[in-house]
Amino acid sequence: MFDFILGAKSKTITVSAMILAVSSTISAFLGLLRDRLLAGTFGAGPELDVYFAAFRIPNLVYGILITGGLVAAFLPVFSETFEDDEEEGWRLASNLLNFLILALSFLSVFLFIFAPDVIRLIAPGFTPAQTYSTVMLTRVMLVSPILLGVSSLFSGVLKYFDYFLTYALAPILYNLGIIFGILVLVPRFGLMGLAYGVVLGAFVHMIIQVPAAKRIGFNYKPVLDISSKKLKRVVYLIIPRMVGQASIQINLVVITAIASTLTAGSLSVFNFADHLQAFPVRVVGISFAVAAFPRFSKNLANGEKSRFLDNFSNSARKILFTIIPISFLTFILRGQIVRLVLGTGRFDWVDTRLTAASLGIFSFSLFANSLTHLLVRAYFSFQDTKTPVYVSIGGVLVNVSLAFLFVYLLGFGNPLRDGLVYALRLESLRNIEVLAFPLAFFFSTFVQLIALYRVLEKRIDGLRRKEILNSIVKISGSSIVMVIVSFFTLRAMLHFVVLDTFFGVLIQTAVTALISGAVYLLAAFSFDSPELIAILKKVKS
Repeated sequence: MFDFILGAKSKTITVSAMILAVSSTISAFLGLLRDRLLAGTFGAGPELDVYFAAFRIPNLVYGILITGGLVAAFLPVFSETFEDDEEEGWRLASNLLNFLILALSFLSVFLFIFAPDVIRLIAPGFTPAQTYSTVMLTRVMLVSPILLGVSSLFSGVLKYFDYFLTYALAPILYNLGIIFGILVLVPRFGLMGLAYGVVLGAFVHMIIQVPAAKRIGFNYKPVLDISSKKLKRVVYLIIPRMVGQASIQINLVVITAIASTLTAGSLSVFNFADHLQAFPVRVVGISFAVAAFPRFSKNLANGEKSRFLDNFSNSARKILFTIIPISFLTFILRGQIVRLVLGTGRFDWVDTRLTAASLGIFSFSLFANSLTHLLVRAYFSFQDTKTPVYVSIGGVLVNVSLAFLFVYLLGFGNPLRDGLVYALRLESLRNIEVLAFPLAFFFSTFVQLIALYRVLEKRIDGLRRKEILNSIVKISGSSIVMVIVSFFTLRAMLHFVVLDTFFGVLIQTAVTALISGAVYLLAAFSFDSPELIAILKKVKS
């Protein structure tokens, strides 16, 4: 069985995306279970604010040096090198691996030493006790970026050889490690048990990929040649992406700093809502983007422009086909989703309503967020890491500026606050400033999507805009039919279930989602949706 997992290889973008989607779904469900355990154990309060703030520093390191940038820069260079000389390709991989370990270790040690100063900067609203706890958790979790960095390089190699199954198991094990920390280590070590769980998760994330890397022929060499032209080229491609990721991480740091000055638990509410909206983006948007990236790179490396355009259009339309109805359904079922995932233990009704309202705002940016991941990979396949950086920086500036503006506007009575209170049913709540963050994210995401698409459209002719727009019309029509049915189904279920219990909410949500999904597919079939037909063929095969 283990040998089968190591040897599983994907042959098409759709199959690869399906593997990633299934694994992402499992991982995301585990992530929701993790959040439910956190909410039930700590509630949306000061303790959990400490954990999320502490997580921000190691995530900053991993985000800047690794997320998106490493694989995006490494994969095209490795592809070219490996095609010409396999031995040289493995030498490049080993050289980068050693360089990466050294760089991450140095940065982690630096942040370990200056953790108190950094925490006071990113969480100025914390009490001295909270600051101390945040520093202690941060220092333990700084081990995780090193482990995840090594794991990411293995991931890049596995993706090049289309070995997506083993790569897809890594995030599942990562979440299991954190869940182990909550269930087993927190009762023994308190809040510090969460930090130990993060490190354990990072370790198993890395170790599961080592046997698969050896199987495909990864030939490790103890070499560190910083004068290597290939290494310099990878680093050259990483730097712009690092700047872009730094801007994204700085954006999160600023939000953390603002949230630390608001009502206790605001940081936790925002993070919980963000994790919930990330679920469909990971399962749909990122799965297709990650699966498509190696094909994009190979198409352009071989001069196959037409195949690149086909793959881009197909991937974009399949993302839209899946994510648009999910966006509508997420908004309609936002309260039920939050109650099912987080409504337990110390997570009270005020926390539930604020998180549901935040999720409702996030839901309208799901399709823009998902498509952005695909567009960024398209740029990477051109070995252009600069354009996404410029767009990202612009998006962050918009996001941070609007976050400050909306926090101010939501602090007193005005049309914006009154409109949100009415639309999201928050009449009895006074402190709703946390909604500023998803609201700012909504606008900044659309700015980035439009900018990325327009620039790419000018760069390469025939981006199949008409084809994509035709699909959007059919998808939107099917989604409107689904929304009408889901609204009446949700109301009808009130006569059959008691919503004071978990199972009552679960039955209402499940029945509404199933009927809505079936109606959407039937409507799409009646509209002769090419995306549905293509997906059914792949599932059948």
